[in-house]
Amino acid sequence: MSIAAFEIMYGNAPFSWCSKKEVVVELSSCEGEYTTASMATCEAQWLSMLMQELSLREYDKVRLLLDSKSAIDFSKHLAARGRSKFLRDQMNNGMLDLQHCKTNVQLADLLTKALKTSSFEDLKMKLGMNSASN
Repeated sequence: MSIAAFEIMYGNAPFSWCSKKEVVVELSSCEGEYTTASMATCEAQWLSMLMQELSLREYDKVRLLLDSKSAIDFSKHLAARGRSKFLRDQMNNGMLDLQHCKTNVQLADLLTKALKTSSFEDLKMKLGMNSASN
């Protein structure tokens, strides 16, 4: 079973997020990361356009952080089709900036897997979340 997840931040706060079980089994982790990157890009662009319509801000380039270098490389491959063409077109049009991030700072991992307590607490703090005190 594979879980796809992404978080969209506005400023330093979570603005939108998604975590769901994948219906289609991907043949590699690269494909899974890439599929999730496509979903996140669509959501982020929709939210950016909504905010522009509401006069909350100008439409900005979406910065997408991936912890998979192979998924980033795949998005730049000219022979790629389908979802990969979508992301490549978004990058070529200046609408998307794919950047690599280390796995230990990938906030979406909170939504996809069981983490060690120290990793969980670290990512939780980066989201600005605090534990409720008794």
